[in-house]
Amino acid sequence: MSWQLPFVSLLLVWVFYAFIRARFTADVVVMIAVAVLLLTGILTANDVTSVFSNNAPITIAALFIISAALERTGCIAWLGEKMEKIAGQGPSGVMLPIMLAALLISPFMNNTPVVIILIPVAISLANNRGVNPSKVLIPLSYATILGGMCTMVGTSTNILVDGVARNAGLAPFSMFELTVPALIIAVAGLLFMTVFGPRLLPDRVSLAQQMASGNGRRYMAEIFIPENSILTGKSLSEARLANGNSIAQVIKLIRNEQEILAPAKNYILQTGDRLFIHTDRADILSLHHSHAYGTGDATFEMLDQQNAVTMEVLVGKGSRYVARPMRDLDITARYNIHVIAVHRHDANVNTGLDDFCLEFGDVLLIEGSQEQIQRFVDNGDLIALDSVKTDKRLYHKAPIALATIVGVMVLAAFGVMPIEGLAIMGAVLVIATGCLEIEGAYKSIEWPILMLIFGMLAISTAMNKVGLPELVATNVVGIGRDLPPWAILSLILLITSIMTEVFSNNAVAVLLTPVAISIAQQLGLDPRPFVVAVMICASASFATPIGYQTNTLVYNAGNYRFQDFLSLGLPLNLIVWLLASILIPLFWPLVPV
Repeated sequence: MSWQLPFVSLLLVWVFYAFIRARFTADVVVMIAVAVLLLTGILTANDVTSVFSNNAPITIAALFIISAALERTGCIAWLGEKMEKIAGQGPSGVMLPIMLAALLISPFMNNTPVVIILIPVAISLANNRGVNPSKVLIPLSYATILGGMCTMVGTSTNILVDGVARNAGLAPFSMFELTVPALIIAVAGLLFMTVFGPRLLPDRVSLAQQMASGNGRRYMAEIFIPENSILTGKSLSEARLANGNSIAQVIKLIRNEQEILAPAKNYILQTGDRLFIHTDRADILSLHHSHAYGTGDATFEMLDQQNAVTMEVLVGKGSRYVARPMRDLDITARYNIHVIAVHRHDANVNTGLDDFCLEFGDVLLIEGSQEQIQRFVDNGDLIALDSVKTDKRLYHKAPIALATIVGVMVLAAFGVMPIEGLAIMGAVLVIATGCLEIEGAYKSIEWPILMLIFGMLAISTAMNKVGLPELVATNVVGIGRDLPPWAILSLILLITSIMTEVFSNNAVAVLLTPVAISIAQQLGLDPRPFVVAVMICASASFATPIGYQTNTLVYNAGNYRFQDFLSLGLPLNLIVWLLASILIPLFWPLVPV
């Protein structure tokens, strides 16, 4: 037993290190750790399989399905359309209705689809009011996070912490137990962003604007020299494809399966040559519509110009296209759309489109009919940056989806049935009534998140078996023995807030909840306010684009830089920390009555 405690501690250090390195996804990292714990005998097979009986992941999966039904039936899009009527002028006038919409929706459904739907709405609204979207997209993400804190179903973190606390013997949290203090924090956050956001956020053009204006953002495209091209027999310099007076930089040329890297400016073009170029959107579109060049698949049937549109789409985290080469997607044959170019944030793309493997946050510049692009977006869980993803055929199903989520929350609030049972019945109802097809239901579940949760629950079991939470708690109590209870609570809030900016919020929640409970018990205090502290700050990730998935989405869509999140997010973190330190002891007394 003596070696197990340090071994589990070192394994946790490795897990956190692997999270930062990001060589493997978070779910793979924790599963490797679980396998190691099984191999060493610290965990038994029964220990691991028992975590699958935890109610939290099942509840989260069911709520993913209900959220997808709300999205599919157009509930979010309808609210987004109403923002146009109340939006004012200037950054604050545009920002406020967007944040209010996010705050109203996020307590009732998963945060990610809320942001996915509202990103194009926010961009369009900002452009119509003459405001750069960079002034409103970060506040959209932050407002969604703040709203998600207000109910038990607003974020998976709340459900997960509640599940871990139940296993430790605490009474379940009610549906609206956090609502009042969390709403106070949320309103304070919105006021701060409305007043200071226009000053602290950059006045930077959005990704879509930058691509449209061609002001330096580099994209990769593949072109070829077709038969009867006027460029056959001309040099790269004469074709304006060489360094100097060029419209694009040729990074590679392929002729008869021979690859030439960075060909010289006097290199003579021939029919059938394929060139991989870096340039901006304006030049790519100029090449694409030129009779001198071909782009992508030569068999692509150009659509009627009246029906063809060019659109930018963002690859979401749960997209089925991630980690697959473009050739395997067979996009042209399946959807009759054309991938013109690709962009990866702050990175040069040095491979052809066929071999290019998509990642979360990549942007595709595509051309095709609105209908076919919609199919492509829907099937791949992509985000159309300049259109709203809705299916108007399902608008008549919206009352069913709304009634389902309201019924789940109300019945849970009155204790008619535990939330997990109600969520399962709600998920079945939206599928049975046609709000969401069965395939869409399976796709809506973010399986990597669930596997991460199951893995972290298993690691938490190992921590409890070797006594790690008690050891950490003893040291914290020893260091802060002269501090008042509220100061210890504030310290836990601060530690949780810092950790969630770097690591997965769900992982932080699972690891710190038993530690917080142990600290309270050793101090003779009520564990409940300490659990609430973990709930609130594990979700409050504002200072980095990697701490929360919605931050990553707006990071790419708004063409932000890392420091942009620090400018607004760090003061917001401090506000949440200070208000939570004051409000939690008021609503949940630290000393047991």
